[in-house]
Amino acid sequence: MPNVRPPRTMPGTPGKVTLTRGTVLHRVHSVRRGAADFNPVPSHCLYGGGRFDATACDPYPYLYAGLSAEAALCETLLRSLPFDPEGGPRLLPRVAVTGRRLSRIRLEADVDVVPLMNARDLAAVHQDSWLVHTEAHEYAYTRDWGHWIRRHTDPWAQGLVWTSKRDPGERAVVLFGDRCPPGALDVLGGEEVDFDTVDGEEWLDLVLQTYHVRLGR
Repeated sequence: MPNVRPPRTMPGTPGKVTLTRGTVLHRVHSVRRGAADFNPVPSHCLYGGGRFDATACDPYPYLYAGLSAEAALCETLLRSLPFDPEGGPRLLPRVAVTGRRLSRIRLEADVDVVPLMNARDLAAVHQDSWLVHTEAHEYAYTRDWGHWIRRHTDPWAQGLVWTSKRDPGERAVVLFGDRCPPGALDVLGGEEVDFDTVDGEEWLDLVLQTYHVRLGR
């Protein structure tokens, strides 16, 4: 439902699922940022930014991750990457992975999130698949809806979970740093994949091939 403002009140009852302590999350991030560091910088209300980023209208630290390495890679690297009409592999610009790595982080506490996994979950927040499947040009609207869901699930909702647009069999999550307890995330050291290294590039190439993607030279 693009370009439609959320209603004043929540007409349904949002779902609640628990990501239990010990759950491992996967995150693609800059090497300049710690794997478990929440992003403290709000995005612009209208321009740029991600699907459920904080903005000046609702500032909060946030962290995106996947419930699998594939989800993290697809949601971060394959956004709006078109297929070749001639049937060739999709080309991922090398700049998209320069200075980035894949890390694994473990939940050290149970985390309650709002599920946006299916039509019933979405209807409970007065939405449909547009909320989790629309492309970046409408993220200003999805951010507004995300803020609305946060307000109506305060204080219990510590994040959102939804099906990856790029790989519907996988799940993506955003966590709200202002509602997760201190120490909720622990980095699994020694399991990082640095995309700037030879080994990291080889690993990434193998995974990307399964999505008919090739890293640009």
